[in-house]
Amino acid sequence: MPAQLIDGKAIAADVRQEVADEVAALKERTGIVPTLAVVLVGDNPASQTYVGAKGKACIDAGMGSITHRLPATATQEEVETLVRELNADSAVNGILVQLPLPKGLNERAVLDLISLNKDVDGFHPMNIGELVMKGRTPQFIPCTPAGCIELLKRSGIAIAGADAVVVGRSNIVGIPVAALLNNADATVTICHSRTKDLPGKVKQADIVVAAIGRPEFVKGDWLKPGCAVIDVGINAVPDATKKSGQRLVGDVAFDEACGAAGYITPVPGGVGPMTIAMLLKNTVRAFKLQHGLE
Repeated sequence: MPAQLIDGKAIAADVRQEVADEVAALKERTGIVPTLAVVLVGDNPASQTYVGAKGKACIDAGMGSITHRLPATATQEEVETLVRELNADSAVNGILVQLPLPKGLNERAVLDLISLNKDVDGFHPMNIGELVMKGRTPQFIPCTPAGCIELLKRSGIAIAGADAVVVGRSNIVGIPVAALLNNADATVTICHSRTKDLPGKVKQADIVVAAIGRPEFVKGDWLKPGCAVIDVGINAVPDATKKSGQRLVGDVAFDEACGAAGYITPVPGGVGPMTIAMLLKNTVRAFKLQHGLE
């Protein structure tokens, strides 16, 4: 039996509607709405597309959206000064610096400067630290990992007691999603490029999260029959049949995996839509925390 698709677009739409309902209630109660400020440095086309999508999502949910655009020639001091100004602006509840920054800028220094109570991307070392510590609750959970867990929960996939394998150990996805699975009482193995017998380890998993950034890396015969596969990857590969000359694929060989997995996210249309949905949710949480409503 082919795998059941986990429809990220539909689940993200549900989350965004829940956010819109909460925003409307907050506006009625306080007279103001949660507002997200995005910092875009340079003219990277993909970054411009992502920022536009985030702004539209905010507006659609009834939230405030502010985009600050700086040229690719902006200095480290100029970017950091803008972040400090947004930290001090009480009308801004969440701050997101769109990555990657142009070469020559120190991304880590910029991200570390974002106020902890406005870090809606969830990348502040304090948030990550509390995420991985037992008994702690971070103010914000990174959006893509949070979206992965939401997809599992809303699809009725049991996490507690499951064996989970995370393929990839990035600070943005691999490490935090492993922590979230662990916090939900899964038994978690983190795999990477130097893992011995990677296919064998993946084969033991009830839940596989692929976030290694390599197209169609996880093969169908690596998978335990009936497992749940969350494919975080988004990779462009050549395809002469497409007008653009390329198509998007995940980190999992999708067609092969469909014959083995019980559940799987498509690419595109799986994890991607959840990232923006969880960003909106984090911004609403920031607003509530800052106004003593949480």
